[in-house]
Amino acid sequence: MSTFWIILTGCLVASACGIVGCFLVLRKMAMVGDAISHSVLPGIVIAFLISGSRDSFFMLLGAAVIGLITVFLIQLFHQSGVQSDASIGVVFTALFAVGVVLISMYTRDIDLDLDCVLYGEIAYVPWNTLQIAGVDIGPKAVWGVGLALLLCVGVIAVFYKQFKICSFDPVMAAAVGIPVALFHYLLMGLVSVSTVASFESVGAILVVGMLVVPPATAYLLTEKLSRMMIYSVIIGCGSSVFGYYVARLLDASIAGSMISVAGGIFLVALLFSPSHGVLLRKWKQKQLLQEQASDATIA
Repeated sequence: MSTFWIILTGCLVASACGIVGCFLVLRKMAMVGDAISHSVLPGIVIAFLISGSRDSFFMLLGAAVIGLITVFLIQLFHQSGVQSDASIGVVFTALFAVGVVLISMYTRDIDLDLDCVLYGEIAYVPWNTLQIAGVDIGPKAVWGVGLALLLCVGVIAVFYKQFKICSFDPVMAAAVGIPVALFHYLLMGLVSVSTVASFESVGAILVVGMLVVPPATAYLLTEKLSRMMIYSVIIGCGSSVFGYYVARLLDASIAGSMISVAGGIFLVALLFSPSHGVLLRKWKQKQLLQEQASDATIA
């Protein structure tokens, strides 16, 4: 049964991160997930200092608030003339450093270190369960990530056209009356929720892999956004399943194996993709040169 819960959690994380990750890849903001995963550290520490508890709810609440602040600051700096990648780097390194300082100052004698906060262990998911009225209803991670997935699917389904136009052509979106800034922050909010909800399952650092690798792979396989999202979910779920069994075979990290499998699939797509494949493109160029040489010989 533990195998089922671990794989299910991996698939839920891959689905939630893969869906919002497609929009990040299209917007060339793939590293926002990395920024959020680091910058939420002070929110977790502040939540602990205020509540005096290491309860997951308070930790996730503090992380979610700081995640949204991170997105706001990145956008604010970018609109002020700072380059997008520089904005991301400045915000997440500064906030992460603040979190490290807070941990060193106030939590020296408490089990609240960087490993505890930033590295989840998916193997422990089946034993961290949620109970209501004394009834065990399953792992907390499954419910948390599952709700995040439902939220992402619901919001994107309702505003799919708006998100699509804002991602491909924000100038046109503004011209037709779509509030581009609103949908930008809404999308970043979904990214923040997906990232934070996955802390206790695969860990914040590894969530970045699911946010970027399956969507980037799907981008190589199709030119249509709806298919890209479907392919991203399939690739992420497949990576979770095969990654689990690879980890068992090698006696290695489960989450690390899942991302490694996803990376392997990306490499295959990069080489053999029908539209973007490196080898196929080289072959077409070779064929074209041969045809040109043949035409020149006949002429």
